[in-house]
Amino acid sequence: MRAEDLDDLSADQQRAVANIAARVRHSGPMYFVGLDLACGEKNQSGVAAIDSDGRLLHVGVEQDDVGIMDAVAPYTRDGCLVAIDAPLIVNNVTGHRPCEIALNRDFGRFHAGAPPAFIDKPEFKDPRGARLASALGLDMDPASSASRRAIEVYPHPATIVLFELEKTLKYKRGDFADRQRDLLQLMSHIEELDDATPRLRVNRNVAWVELRKRVEAATRPGQLDRDEDPVEAVLCAYVALYWYHRPEDVRVYGDFATGYIVAPKLPAERAAAPRRRQAQREADVVLQRVAQVSALLEKAQLELSAIRRQLGA
Repeated sequence: MRAEDLDDLSADQQRAVANIAARVRHSGPMYFVGLDLACGEKNQSGVAAIDSDGRLLHVGVEQDDVGIMDAVAPYTRDGCLVAIDAPLIVNNVTGHRPCEIALNRDFGRFHAGAPPAFIDKPEFKDPRGARLASALGLDMDPASSASRRAIEVYPHPATIVLFELEKTLKYKRGDFADRQRDLLQLMSHIEELDDATPRLRVNRNVAWVELRKRVEAATRPGQLDRDEDPVEAVLCAYVALYWYHRPEDVRVYGDFATGYIVAPKLPAERAAAPRRRQAQREADVVLQRVAQVSALLEKAQLELSAIRRQLGA
């Protein structure tokens, strides 16, 4: 393809061409890392890594940045795509980033909208995800063709598309039995990706099998709090693999300047119907309010989880 022909392509098509070109240029091993990253080092983060054939190589948790970097070191020295469930680029003082507004427009009705990230929140003045990506020497530009990259992802929209869910699974908060059931359902869906394109093979990984056994045997909320993070990390890693193999089926919401989120595309038959501008603005306001409440609940859940761990729950 000639350079001048790229001008006639959409932004998504140009990104797809760049990703394909990057795959052609990179002939060495390629790894896909998922980080379900906590806002700070007081809470654990989930870590997972898979290879280009979809084999799960690592799944676990780490507490601090040094531990995370040590865990991913074997998979980030050469070609890699690290998918981080945490804001990487935050420049807005308050409210939602443009990428969150756009993503929530598509996924809010599935309860899969993203909470707002803004620099008035202390944790986003210097985002932890961006610090880690920089420390690992990863390019964070979603349009980059570099062989070692980091991208921001959000697992909930991925579950809606990959598993054809009508609503997100409620494994983060609520009644213990419901949380346990939904977390096990999420794990079953991930295991079923063995038959998907691209393939994800988790069932023969010893750490994954032990993780499922722990969730099945859990009797207290704190145990689910502990084990949901590595499960989400595996999903993050798969989103990276999915983008690598199927760039045309992924959308990058937002951009490098204002922040972005990478997510699998909704099929046309599930995409929202066109709406009038006024109705769309009103819906966006509601989604912002819902996301703000969700963010407060998420923060409260994290604080409760920390308290439970301290009490040995």
